[in-house]
Amino acid sequence: MPKVLIADDSIAVRKVAERLLTEAGFGVVLAANGEEAVAYLAKEKPDLIVSDVIMPDKSGYEVCAFVRAQRALANTPVLLISGIVNDEVMKQAESCHADGVLKKPFQGTSLKDRVIELLAKRQGVAAPAAKSIEKVTESIEPIQSTRERDEQLEAYRQAAARLKPREEELRVEQDRATHSTQQVAQLEGQMGGVKELDSMPAREREQTAQMKKQLAEADSATARVQELESLLKTERERTAEAKKQASVAESLGGRVQELEAALHAERQAATKLAEQMTAMEKSVTRSQELAQQLAQEQERTSDLTRRVAQSEQGAARVSMLEQALAAEEQKSKGLAARLSEGERVSQKAQEFETLLQTERERNSLLARHVSETEQASELATKRFEEMATKLGEIAGLAAQLGSGKRRP
Repeated sequence: MPKVLIADDSIAVRKVAERLLTEAGFGVVLAANGEEAVAYLAKEKPDLIVSDVIMPDKSGYEVCAFVRAQRALANTPVLLISGIVNDEVMKQAESCHADGVLKKPFQGTSLKDRVIELLAKRQGVAAPAAKSIEKVTESIEPIQSTRERDEQLEAYRQAAARLKPREEELRVEQDRATHSTQQVAQLEGQMGGVKELDSMPAREREQTAQMKKQLAEADSATARVQELESLLKTERERTAEAKKQASVAESLGGRVQELEAALHAERQAATKLAEQMTAMEKSVTRSQELAQQLAQEQERTSDLTRRVAQSEQGAARVSMLEQALAAEEQKSKGLAARLSEGERVSQKAQEFETLLQTERERNSLLARHVSETEQASELATKRFEEMATKLGEIAGLAAQLGSGKRRP
């Protein structure tokens, strides 16, 4: 949902504007004066700003100038509103680089239409990279795919490629400016009474210095693109390694399930053995009873034989119980070893999850860096265009002066 900041010292105007834009599906933030608007803009970044021209503390022109001076807000559309719209208001709006002036009170859907128009214009002139970064920052999730990062880098490369024709246009304008400067120098020699021409070379040098500075910023932006390419390559390698580790973790998880199944089977086997031991003990008890009955019947003739038989049976039972106990202990040791192995596998899986979370945080940081760099590139492009326009105006002035000379 696009967010619109409305700054006006009239509560009635604020409420009307809020109702119109809220019904149109926009998020609205209200400011009662210029100071509140500037304080909000220092912390937040709305998609569009609607500001009254005349307000306490700071005027709408000052709010607009503050927006244009901030690197993060420079491209944010600013719509000024005023009860009187004349040449002076339009001139000051142009001087602070406002995107338009709307007369109040608002007529019908005029405010909503202008807001939609400015937002659509901003999206239409923005580079594909800016659209991709804006979409990511509005709906990004903790986990970003490699495809999204590739699209961001490709879009930024396109933005850097567009700087080259701008540089070529700037060089052409510099040549024109040099030629114009020569013509101005000739005119100064012939028209010494025209004092206004004295300041033109100084302004030209200042503008040329500004253009050189902007070219340096463009070079730094290109270097930043190369740095981002290197970071993206490293990020891809880390992502591949994380995928490999995740695959190992999945296989270990399957092994844990197998161990749990084996442990369950061993427990069932131990339960069956316990049941068999109980049955054997019952059988032994029954055999003792039968032996006693038989001993009573044959006590006179086989007393010694009965005692020997009982001793042999007792020894056999002890031997059987010892064997069963040894087997059970061995199985218990095996189960304990398997359980310990399962715990180690679980701990390893937790370590992999921690590494994956760290990788996600690094991906998120890369996305923010790409967004900030793209915004800097857009600002540099806009400044180049403004400088080219100014140089064109200088060339036009020089041409007019040359025409004035030829008329006499």
